[in-house]
Amino acid sequence: MNLYDYTVKDMKGNDVSLADYKNKVVLVINTATECGFTPQYAPLESLYKKYKEKGLEILDFPCNQFGEQAPGTADEIHEFCSGRFGITFPQFAKVDVNGDLAIPLFSDLVKNTKFEGFDKEHEITPILEDLLPKFDKDYAKKSTIKWNFTKFLFDKDGNLIKRFEPTCSLDKLEDEITKLL
Repeated sequence: MNLYDYTVKDMKGNDVSLADYKNKVVLVINTATECGFTPQYAPLESLYKKYKEKGLEILDFPCNQFGEQAPGTADEIHEFCSGRFGITFPQFAKVDVNGDLAIPLFSDLVKNTKFEGFDKEHEITPILEDLLPKFDKDYAKKSTIKWNFTKFLFDKDGNLIKRFEPTCSLDKLEDEITKLL
């Protein structure tokens, strides 16, 4: 899959070709404003500020599929994120990332990556490992996105490089980003 083949909706519902991000290292994230991972917005914004001039773009896709943790309109979500965390990277329309209503970008991300487990050192891992089997006992065998703040890294040619689960260390993520810049 190539990132540049997709068109998505911005916060106002306008089409945006992801080919607009050619020659950039791109991190695609499904997010939520009322999640245990929401504080990741701050270090993600720090990464963005640190590497934007070197070619990093972070594309934020709010998603309400996991515990309904992204309530509100696109404007309300943006106001929360920019006001509380100072984010300046692009936010897009709220989307589904799994299932029949998933937008094509995320549907293909699920098809082209696999779940490799949560970081055992992360404090939220035990909560997810307790919760997810209640909805799907085989969740660990499937490539579906498991929770908010799953990240997908693309190189400057739009090629999918790696999937990062929400529990992945942001230091590890930064290491992978810098290799591509």
